[in-house]
Order: sequence, then structure tokens, then C-alpha cells
Amino acid sequence: MEEIGADEARRAALAAQGFARRRPAAPGAAHVARVVERLGVVQIDSVNVLCRAHYLPFFSRLGPYPREVLDRAAGRGPRRLVEYWAHEASFVAPATHRLLRWRMARAAHDAWGSVRSVAVEQPELVEAVLAHVAEHGPLTARRLEAALAPGGQRPTEHWGWNWSAVKRALEHLFFAGLVSSAGRTQQFERCYDLTRRVLPPEVAAAPDPDPDEAVRGLVSIAARALGVASEPSLRDYFRLRPEQSRRAVAQLVEAGELVPVRVRGWDASQRRPVYRHVSARAPRVRARALLTPFDPLVWHRPRTEELFGVALRLEFYVPREQRVHGYCVLPFLLGDRIVARVDLKADRAVPGGVLRVPAAWAEPAAPPGTAQELAAELELMAGWLGLAAVEVADRGDLAAALSRAVRRSGHAGAPRST
Repeated sequence: MEEIGADEARRAALAAQGFARRRPAAPGAAHVARVVERLGVVQIDSVNVLCRAHYLPFFSRLGPYPREVLDRAAGRGPRRLVEYWAHEASFVAPATHRLLRWRMARAAHDAWGSVRSVAVEQPELVEAVLAHVAEHGPLTARRLEAALAPGGQRPTEHWGWNWSAVKRALEHLFFAGLVSSAGRTQQFERCYDLTRRVLPPEVAAAPDPDPDEAVRGLVSIAARALGVASEPSLRDYFRLRPEQSRRAVAQLVEAGELVPVRVRGWDASQRRPVYRHVSARAPRVRARALLTPFDPLVWHRPRTEELFGVALRLEFYVPREQRVHGYCVLPFLLGDRIVARVDLKADRAVPGGVLRVPAAWAEPAAPPGTAQELAAELELMAGWLGLAAVEVADRGDLAAALSRAVRRSGHAGAPRST
């Protein structure tokens, strides 16, 4: 079996994710489309303290691109992006949406409890919701609730997922692939429409692929996007079941698309197989990027630790007093290493707006110049978000150096402690 070093594996992973390319001078629709093609799936998340999560992987790779390009790709026909449960709630290309029809067919078994139960307990409501969308779509859940259940009450026992019966019926239909999102409102609400009207006609009319063939296609997309990866990482990309992923990996190895390799230093005690995609290359990487925790490069935490030696943890839902690094923490990639992490917040309540840095932390092997490079990237992000200044608080072992670097650049706001 071929053996490669951990540095080579990390460079291959970064190159596969698009970080070995120089950022374009004027990124536009074609560049966004190439990122979608390279990644295969882009996770959506509602957290908006900085910026909606799906915008950030494109900024990480392209720099300050126009966000409306992404909105058009998902919100206007012919759509180049559609929503579905791929990794989590995600954007995928329409052709990839078709590869997930086997999952849609399993909605009665695989959808989570409240979404599954509404189809069993209130099938007439599900039919009424589908008929109303067919006649009046695209519609938000709020408009559907007003039409079909005026004066209805939402449950209040849970702080986050208090869905009405109409909303649960919509989500069942969404999971089953009968309705999709025709776009999002300014409040980030889905506008539901029939899937056949959302998809490009040629994709909507295409026959369902064989489930095994479809899963193999999904694992192939994951393998190209990851470069070098273990089977659990390939599986996690589209949240497949172990038996599905293992069978597809074996088939792709037999076909020569995946090459088993051993990575020195990766899980050596278990000798877990690792697979390199046949197209993977490991060039020198000179990246500089802030990464959302929902970026495909880092979303599978065991892989992130193998690649970068960094343990990342989402702290959105951790009580404030128990957070280690902050609320919205982005790792900072410099060259081919994660060298720092920063807690960020876009504050639009002040004139001009401020990109606030409540905390900044250096990784143990952060090189000299980290603060200067991070300051430059924060200034670039602030400009992209339409914020006039960067303000660094005094929390974290990198905060003082970062604050000085921002002040030297002339983009600093007034200093503030937290």
C-alpha cells in the first residue's frame, strides 16, 4: 500500500477544497459556480451573528464576491443550486439533488419524529398543504399557516423547534422531495414550491437513479472534494449510512477511482484505511482564509484534528460562561495550517458598522506575522460585509497583537474591553 506523509495529505485536502488557487481579482458567477462544483455541497445555517453560513465558504476561497450571485443561483430559474438534506440543510447542484431521491423515498422511515408523525396522524393536512402549494406557491410557512390554520397556536415547550402542524407537514413534504425551496425571504424563511417547478425541467423529468449507483455518485463527489479521506469522512459528507458508504468505497476502489493509502501519523494504532482520489494533487498551498465552522474543510471534527492537529467545537449552544473561545468562532487558515481562531460579530447598530472581534487566540505553532495576516483578512471581510471598521477586544492571547496590527492598518474602531 502506498504511504504518504501527513503534510502531503493536508496539502491534497486543501487543494481539493480550492485553497491552492489564487483568489480571482473580480470574482463573479462563474467563480461561484466552480466552487459549487468543487465542493459538491454547501451547508446552510440560520446563525447570523456574522453572516449566514452558506455565504462564507465562497468568501474563504474567492475573497469579496457579490453575495447576490449566490442568491440568484438559488432563488431564480434556471437554478444552479437547490436545497435539501444533504450534509445537514444544504445547497447542492440540481444533478446532485437527483442523487438523493433514495433518501426522499425513505421519508416515512428516516425523517425525524415530528415530521414523520404528521404524515401518519394528519395525512389529510399533508395533502391540503401540498394542494395549496401547488395552487399558490411559492409560499412561506407563515402564509400557509394563515391560509390553512388561521389562529392556530404553535407549541412552546421547546425554545428552537416549535413548529406548527402546517410547518411540520411542509417539512415532511420537503424531506420526501415533493416540495422544495424556491428561495429565501429577507428573514431567511423558505419559500416553498413544488419540486418539479424548482428544478430545471431536464432534472425534474430525469428518471430516478438506482440507489446504489446514486450513493456511489455521492461518495465520488465527496472523495473529489476531500482529496484524501478515511471512509468515515467520506460517509459524513452526505450523511450516509455505514453500509452504504462502505459498499460504495469498495466499488470505487475496484474501479480505480479511489486508491488506498496509509498516512503516516493518522490513526496508526487502528490502521484505518485512508483513500486518495485519483485526481488528488498536493501542491504548495499559500492560503489565507477565515473558515466558518460549517465549511466542508473542517465540518467533520475527527478529520480536522487529523489534518491540522486542532480540536474545533461549536459553542453556539454552550452557556456563555462555559464557552472557551467564544460564540461565533472562525478558524484562521494561513498557508497550509490553522494558526488562530477568532470570535466575530457584525455590529450594524453603530454608524458605518463594525466587525467586532470579542476574542482572538493563537494556535501553539502560529508563525510570526499571524496577527498581521489575520488583520488583513479581517479588513477584507469587513469591507465585503459593508462594515467600516474592525474593533478588537482584549480577550485571548492573540488579541493585543491583533489590535496593534489593525490599528497600524488604519481600520481600527475604538478599543473596547469585554
